[in-house]
Amino acid sequence: MSISEPLDDPWADSGPSDRLPPARRRGNGGRGRDEQHERGRDSGEWEGGSTFERVPPQDLDAEQSVLGGMLLSKDAIADVVEVLKGHDFYKPAHETIYQAILDVYAKGEPADPITIAAELTKRGEINKVGGASYLHTLVQTVPTAANAEYYAEIVHERAVLRRLVEAGTRITQMGYAGDDDVDEIVNRAQAEIYAVTEQRTSEDYLPLGDIMEGALDEIEAIGSRSGEMTGVPTGFTDLDSLTNGLHPGQMIVIAARPAMGKSTLALDFARAASIKNNLPSVIFSLEMGRNEIAMRLLSAEARVALHHMRSGTMTDDDWTRLARRMPEVSSAPLFIDDSPNLSMMEIRAKCRRLKQRNDIRLVIIDYLQLMQSGGKRSESRQQEVSDMSRNLKLLAKELEVPVIALSQLNRGPEQRTDKKPMVSDLRESGSIEQDADMVILLHREDAYEKESPRAGEADIIVGKHRNGPTATITVAFQGHYSRFVDMAQT
Repeated sequence: MSISEPLDDPWADSGPSDRLPPARRRGNGGRGRDEQHERGRDSGEWEGGSTFERVPPQDLDAEQSVLGGMLLSKDAIADVVEVLKGHDFYKPAHETIYQAILDVYAKGEPADPITIAAELTKRGEINKVGGASYLHTLVQTVPTAANAEYYAEIVHERAVLRRLVEAGTRITQMGYAGDDDVDEIVNRAQAEIYAVTEQRTSEDYLPLGDIMEGALDEIEAIGSRSGEMTGVPTGFTDLDSLTNGLHPGQMIVIAARPAMGKSTLALDFARAASIKNNLPSVIFSLEMGRNEIAMRLLSAEARVALHHMRSGTMTDDDWTRLARRMPEVSSAPLFIDDSPNLSMMEIRAKCRRLKQRNDIRLVIIDYLQLMQSGGKRSESRQQEVSDMSRNLKLLAKELEVPVIALSQLNRGPEQRTDKKPMVSDLRESGSIEQDADMVILLHREDAYEKESPRAGEADIIVGKHRNGPTATITVAFQGHYSRFVDMAQT
């Protein structure tokens, strides 16, 4: 478990890569590309009308070597396609040749200078690339097809540098224009850099046929797991059966009245992800300090009473259990940030950095109403909470991770006879319910009635589930260990 110092600026360490980066970084980088082709890149004129004295980063020799290697060996094609996209090429003619090679290769036909020349002739593009003779030149200039992937890395690196220049141009324009709130400009600037350096490749739009192919692949993958979890596990058998885990892009709200155990349940989710399944997760705690969180985690994992830790009355058995669990807990990829008064912009920036560096799989925010909007003043607190809720949903989609936000409920449950919460009790904003993919309401009867026959039990009420059924799941509450657990099966 990594109990970090408050996460600092996410771009402090950013800088140019070595010639061959250890991790392949890809950006979407396709914006303004058609305009660049029309104007001609060698002029140095880039998107936004800015003119640069220097030629944009590129390596035409590496581009030629990549294509030459692909024309010599189908194995080289398989290697290169893992590294490059068509828009990574600086010279438009090279992108055209690259795409023709991939299309011929996809049909199971040999890709050599003769077949590619025929394909380009059929498309009416052979003269645009310099004629059939240029294809033979590509083959003659490459030393060996074995190095094609190496050359592809060089081409990709240059493409990333060009996109950084483009992003810098847009950021400069935003700064000079100054039309928006400063925090919003900073956020947009960070998003520009993130779009360049994020590891996955994304397109603005795809034809339905491509999407259906990906969906079928996912369905087949799920079927091949024979009932295994597809999302991030929660640690509760019935809840995982209902939801199949927490899925990328989901915004999950855990809501309850004060002292019901919202934070405890969220920590249980984090323990299941990071300690039990080694999935990196982060907790932004605006309520509890990092030492308090660490004590609760140790109490739950080692089954040492929390009040023993706090009062200094731990027994020898307590210390033994603690020592036994400490190595596994300490090594878990769990990050904790207890910075006070965090704004939405700061959380988003930190999550982007954690996604890049640690491939974070789960984000937990405790809790929503303690966050600062960080932007321009809203008309009301309700509007601020609505904006933050919407931004959390966008964050989940951008990073492709489940985001859990804890939220307070209003006094509605206390005005009912059974005290049970409803989704409509969400405090300060109806948009929380609207944005959430799942709303989990936590209820304990013994919080209201100490002598309740259901003392020690808690209801996890899935009040909204966009992709599945709703249900009420009963679990055991072990407050002395600061945890919820599955009910004992009888």
